[in-house]
Amino acid sequence: MSREPNPHAAIVLAAGGSRRLGRAKQLLTRGGETLVHRTVRLASLTQPQRLLLVIGAHADEMREAVSDLRVEILVNDDWQEGLASSLRVAVDALNETGSALILGCDQPALEQSHLQRLLSGAAVSASGCAATLHGAARGIPAVASAAVLREAHGLHGDSGLRGALQKLSSDSLYLLEAAELEFDLDTPADVEKAVIGGLID
Repeated sequence: MSREPNPHAAIVLAAGGSRRLGRAKQLLTRGGETLVHRTVRLASLTQPQRLLLVIGAHADEMREAVSDLRVEILVNDDWQEGLASSLRVAVDALNETGSALILGCDQPALEQSHLQRLLSGAAVSASGCAATLHGAARGIPAVASAAVLREAHGLHGDSGLRGALQKLSSDSLYLLEAAELEFDLDTPADVEKAVIGGLID
């Protein structure tokens, strides 16, 4: 893949209440850096035209955690409706037709190289999209074209974007295979495993 990544926005989804975990996973730390700060920082390294952070639960703590970073903060008052509601807030704020890099905050193994591969892959794909494989499912981090963003905007729950990406033919988008990104933080057992693996302090 020789093409440079297309101009893009970056959206960090950090509004969830971490109900199963019992505490804000976005505020867990890796190397002394909160996951929300780390994710926003990694997204900024891709040089997006705009960088958006969508917060909801634990809003004050999230603001404080990224206070030293240049990021547009959006508040999703309906965060309990799931990821799709946060994506709608971000897409409404973008109000433009470009693509967007979309990230969550619960993949402690995420690195900038993953994001660059997704952006480069999307630039040469027929759909302008890229997604990370989670088993057979397609998920985030992902690059969504304007068309996919519009479709995801009308969906609900935690699988809105995933559903829109799943509809694309496999030869029309770039699929990132990175087993380390299949591990996310949903339960206390996940956190314990991440600590043992050196991914979380």
